[in-house]
Amino acid sequence: MSNSSARKLRRMSNGPQDAKVERKRVALVVGIFMLLAAPTVFLVQSKSYPVPSPFKLIDITGAGYAGDFLLPDHNGVTRSLKDFNGEVAVVFFGFTQCPDVCPTTLTEIVQAKKLMGPDGARLKAIFVTVDPERDTSQVLKTYLANFDPAFVALRPEPGQLEQVAKEFKLHIRKNPGQSPSSYTMDHTAASFVYDPRGRLRLYARYGVGAEALAADAKLLLGGA
Repeated sequence: MSNSSARKLRRMSNGPQDAKVERKRVALVVGIFMLLAAPTVFLVQSKSYPVPSPFKLIDITGAGYAGDFLLPDHNGVTRSLKDFNGEVAVVFFGFTQCPDVCPTTLTEIVQAKKLMGPDGARLKAIFVTVDPERDTSQVLKTYLANFDPAFVALRPEPGQLEQVAKEFKLHIRKNPGQSPSSYTMDHTAASFVYDPRGRLRLYARYGVGAEALAADAKLLLGGA
């Protein structure tokens, strides 16, 4: 056999082997590509988009604070959120000598009740005084009667105010006045809204308006 014939024979015999190697190489490249692309495809497919909140107030459902309280009311009866099951409870902290924030907030809750029509009977304001020294039970009862006799005032016992302030993440500070009894109180000017099952759901900033509270309260009463 001539040298040229031998080389031709080797090329013919190597052809299928070369094709097999090439197929393996292509399969390896494709496998690597799929492996690298898989996480990207998974991320695209599993990406979740937030569902817009139906509420006008700030939705804090599931927040790990402001879970409950155990405080005496203006009649001396110890209260907790369980006492308001079936109602939308709006918990607000303030004091009766507050010049603007407290009366404005309570007035908005009264207006929200009116906007809700018959459902307004199930909207309850719970006013927690941050000034139990001056806000006696009788003072609190008289004060709330100016807004709605159905509203409830809570008056923490000595030592309880600090505890409830911690649970609700409140800012409370006593500012001395010209006399021992003329001091003022700084406090968080917001409300905490609970659904009929006693769960914290919404956070209402000061001045949010009666319309927003009324709309969201009706949603909570409807099971939102």
